[in-house]
Amino acid sequence: MSKRGAWHPTLLDGGASPKANSPKVWTNNHGLLAFFLTTAHWCVTDKLTQHVTCHLHRDPSPHLNPTSPPTVPRWPMAPSHLFLLSQLPRRRACQLWGLALASLAPIVLLFLSWHWGSTAPTALWKLPLLQATPEPVTVLTDGTFTFYLNRSVYKDLFPYLQVYQCREVIAQDGLCQGPSGAPLLLLAIKSHPVSSGRRATLRRTWARPAEVGGFWLQPLFLMGVTSSQKQLELAAMESRVFGDILMWDFMESHHNLSLKERCFLQWVHRHCQQAAFVFKGDDDLFVNPKALTDYLHQTPNASRFIHGNIQHHSKVLRSGKYAVSRKLYPLDHYPNFASGGGFIMAQQGLPALYRASLVLPVFPLDDVYLAFLALVAQIPHRHDDAFHVWGIPKDELSAYQKAISIHGVSMERMEEVWKQLEGPPKEPWAWS
Repeated sequence: MSKRGAWHPTLLDGGASPKANSPKVWTNNHGLLAFFLTTAHWCVTDKLTQHVTCHLHRDPSPHLNPTSPPTVPRWPMAPSHLFLLSQLPRRRACQLWGLALASLAPIVLLFLSWHWGSTAPTALWKLPLLQATPEPVTVLTDGTFTFYLNRSVYKDLFPYLQVYQCREVIAQDGLCQGPSGAPLLLLAIKSHPVSSGRRATLRRTWARPAEVGGFWLQPLFLMGVTSSQKQLELAAMESRVFGDILMWDFMESHHNLSLKERCFLQWVHRHCQQAAFVFKGDDDLFVNPKALTDYLHQTPNASRFIHGNIQHHSKVLRSGKYAVSRKLYPLDHYPNFASGGGFIMAQQGLPALYRASLVLPVFPLDDVYLAFLALVAQIPHRHDDAFHVWGIPKDELSAYQKAISIHGVSMERMEEVWKQLEGPPKEPWAWS
């Protein structure tokens, strides 16, 4: 670690922390401090002596007539300024002591602030669960574990994630201005330009604009770009037809899913603050709109939480697709997070998540990245088994009726189940 410098807060409104003061600055401060202390001591001592001497000699205006002779013989020698004070009346001595203390107080405070600023290891501006250090290292805690996110390491290992600025290739600025007066439930679906077949299936089933259970459901497919110009042209044509694709100019990749999370939060902040809830999931997900809206109506204080299949302090994997190196993340456990297969965020917490995304380094796993944002935003999680992230034990219609979401359903099976769930309009399960 580098030498300790000044400690600065990381602001959640997006302001950048100033750089830590270098040791050279502190060396200069030592000289300034010595100068101030010496000057103050001389000034206070001289003023004190002058006032004491003038009082003992009963000179009414020493400053106006410094050369006038005293009315009584001067003391030939004063052994001590404190001894002179003892010769004064009590009231006059108290006044002069007050003058001396008032003159020295700023110097004492200067010294203490310098001492504390150069030695205190944790004297930080208090932010909810967030501290910043000069390295800089972001320190988060969930009450069980403490997590250290070293921004310089993130820049070394994943520089693109840290510096990317969200630029839209296909924009949807007016998407949330829906035709319905019902609360907006945005269905944000992570997709890929090549997955046009999946998107077509989802539009025929659950991902279509509709009013369900008192909410207006609006689908939106989130994508990056691909190296295939043909696929990009097809995606642009698809967007012109359906108007439900939001695309940024980063390349589609596993680690760039975190950019999709960050850029989506920025887009919601700028263009869709009226969304009451956001359901976020993958394009191989089955979603039951009626079960989803029923859950939101029946869950107390639903707007306070991130809802989903919550992974509690999941162990860090060091190999495979989800591997994270010890250099990047030396701890063995992650904070609690909602599995990325499908989860719900409420409008109440979205601004805080967005502000947190402005100051935290981008973690290369999107669901863990959102977990760190939730720690800063102080948004708790709520687990429900109706979010199925590893499929269902038995592929039966009753399981689809009770589920909010089921991850990993084939497109063929999704259409089969959807036809059965919709059924004749007279069925009691039909959408309200």
